[in-house]
Amino acid sequence: MKYDFDDLASRKNSSSYKWDYKEKALPMWVADMDFKSPDFIYESLKERLDIRAYGYTFVDEEFYSSITKWWLNRHQVSFKRDWMIYSSGIVAAISSMVRSLTKEGDNVLVISPVYNIFFNSILNNKRKAVEYQLEYKNNEYHIDFSKLEKTIVDNDIRLLIFCNPQNPTGNIWNKEEIKKIGELAREYNFLVISDEIHCDITDPNYSYTPFISIKENEDISITCISSAKVFNLAGLQASCLVIPNKEIRDKVNRGLNNDEVAEPNFFSIAANIAAFKQGEEYVNQLNEYIYHNKQYLYSFIKDKLPKLKVVEAHSLYLVWVDISFYSQDSVSFTNDLFNKTGLFVSEGNEYHGNGHGFIRINVATSLENIKEGCNRLFDYIQSLK
Repeated sequence: MKYDFDDLASRKNSSSYKWDYKEKALPMWVADMDFKSPDFIYESLKERLDIRAYGYTFVDEEFYSSITKWWLNRHQVSFKRDWMIYSSGIVAAISSMVRSLTKEGDNVLVISPVYNIFFNSILNNKRKAVEYQLEYKNNEYHIDFSKLEKTIVDNDIRLLIFCNPQNPTGNIWNKEEIKKIGELAREYNFLVISDEIHCDITDPNYSYTPFISIKENEDISITCISSAKVFNLAGLQASCLVIPNKEIRDKVNRGLNNDEVAEPNFFSIAANIAAFKQGEEYVNQLNEYIYHNKQYLYSFIKDKLPKLKVVEAHSLYLVWVDISFYSQDSVSFTNDLFNKTGLFVSEGNEYHGNGHGFIRINVATSLENIKEGCNRLFDYIQSLK
């Protein structure tokens, strides 16, 4: 079946966090997609809707088996059923795990620039956020492992919240990098929460390395899995945690239940099962479409806005753009861009690291919108001259 990604869902006046803004706004910011859900997800939800009673539900075993089969087929990683725990969402799960796996005052490491909610999950729970900033050179990011190790040693790190692939930079960490982080965790006795929510969104012919795929990492890691990004199901709130170590798993499980974030949504389980059982070809075509959208944006900036620099990456539908030639204040830049053109992108400052000189652009929309967004960005940059 050929999926039509130019045929967008109409999301205005639907209480959409992304789209309910002024009439001429073009939102290319928050990380969800504008594409219509495929029929197999729609039909699974309609089937539940037609029951006309929406009471308490439980997590069907097919939820877990659909995930294990997906990961085996797509990522060549095998999970045991008893490693897997349901949670209502990755953000809620991370906050709960920060509480259950560390103590107040403990140091929790993040590698930035990174998803800003990681910091909230640490600070709101009275832990200390320790930040290792990725090295940035020639429009690329990399880890200096000697500096990372020094940060770990100097701060007695108890937990690392790791983003794999990295949001917002799009970095796909290679096997050696994943292996080295695991070695540091074992040597210095800290755990790794690996948020892999974006893992299925990669350029054609590219794949990523799951943290748990390194055998030695199993005992010190929690892998966070969700359909939210690749199937655009964030509003239904369901995720799965994979924890091979029983002692860690028991602590996490108690925490999730104490925090009341282990109860399933009546609709989400059915949608997730349908997605992971039937979504292979959909995701392949989705990744092709997103890849071409990114290529259009890359080329436009290179040809017409050469003072902007794109971090060209092979994952995510989010593009990280260096605006530092024009501004070192991404907050003012994005506000001014929105007020003058209606183009709404994410300001990089919230992701910490060197994000003050960056914006993040969401390309999970129609090519028509990508072209319009590029033109608005061009008009704004011209106005700065």
